[in-house]
Amino acid sequence: MRGRIRNTGRNCWQITIDLASDDGHRRRHFEKVHGLKADAQNRLNELLINFEKGIKPSTGRITVAEHLRNWLDGYVKTNCSVRTLDAYTSIVEQHLIPALGQIQLKQLQPAAIQKYYGHACEKVSRRSVHHYHRVLSQSLKYAVRQGYLGRNPCEMVDAPSPKGKTMRTLIPAEVEVLLESAKDNYYYPVIYAALNSGMRQAELLGLRWRDVDLTMLSISVSQVLYKRRGVCEFKEPKTSHSRRRVAMTPKLGLYMREHLKAQQDLFNSMGRPHTEDVLVFSADGKPIDPTVLSHSFTRLARKSGLEGVRFHDLRHTFASLMLLLGAKPKVISEALGHASVAFTMDCYSHIISGMQEEAMALLDGVMPAGIASKNPALKWR
Repeated sequence: MRGRIRNTGRNCWQITIDLASDDGHRRRHFEKVHGLKADAQNRLNELLINFEKGIKPSTGRITVAEHLRNWLDGYVKTNCSVRTLDAYTSIVEQHLIPALGQIQLKQLQPAAIQKYYGHACEKVSRRSVHHYHRVLSQSLKYAVRQGYLGRNPCEMVDAPSPKGKTMRTLIPAEVEVLLESAKDNYYYPVIYAALNSGMRQAELLGLRWRDVDLTMLSISVSQVLYKRRGVCEFKEPKTSHSRRRVAMTPKLGLYMREHLKAQQDLFNSMGRPHTEDVLVFSADGKPIDPTVLSHSFTRLARKSGLEGVRFHDLRHTFASLMLLLGAKPKVISEALGHASVAFTMDCYSHIISGMQEEAMALLDGVMPAGIASKNPALKWR
């Protein structure tokens, strides 16, 4: 099997491959490539390898846009959550297709992808472009598995590295200021629970009384509340790590008892039954709108002098305080519902690095002092 490249115009190349045939007839594969000669050579090498493996190029002239939409409908929709599908669809329709959709899938070259990333970084953040790269790369991996491509062009592209964003955490004094300012706020119960448990907002808003064990002081995460296209929906936790049991502190357990009593009294005054399926944190029995809670908390934090603190930062505050108080990383990782301890350590590495001095001071307290020799040179004889 042989292949050759012929220039057919400015930045246009034709690939011709002579294929072996059992019936004696001459067979060839033709393909055009736009770009540099190096792009054509790379495509020729790819085709030769594919033919050797028995992988035939797609017979249809499928474009990147068609492939991306097929991937969303055929793979993402059946293997990912609805929120993930919405996020991927937005990236595909608003960014990837306008930039790369018109290119034939088999002619998509790393140079074209790299050029797009460069232009995109001029309009949006590097973190956003990094997300685009992940979505595009996943879709092209699917194309490789389906036999449409012999390699993933994204593997030869240098994606922009997102700049690290330092998370905002509260020190104990700031926690006191926040809770003092929020004591008469409608959302105080969920704020207090977030600080004391490290649970996600969606997990707290989906919490029912049947999930709370006030005897064993534990909370079972079994459903979450998300807002999708303006509608609040209850869903199962996304991963097995998210479906977990969270231990409560005695203070949180005591507060939850008081909160339960107050909620039961409210329901009785309205003549409504209070069952185990009632939401722990609700707006008169109805789900709390996540967007309203986030905006209300931002205003409360600003009023408390804590500019830039988001509701999600309460989760970060819980983790950072646990680390500073000496809790084991694995325990913290399990409480947060992270997939691995390594991920937890990566998220809070800046806190861990700041603990080195304290750890060294503790080590210094238990290690005996060194004894210096009067003639150190004698040690080397």
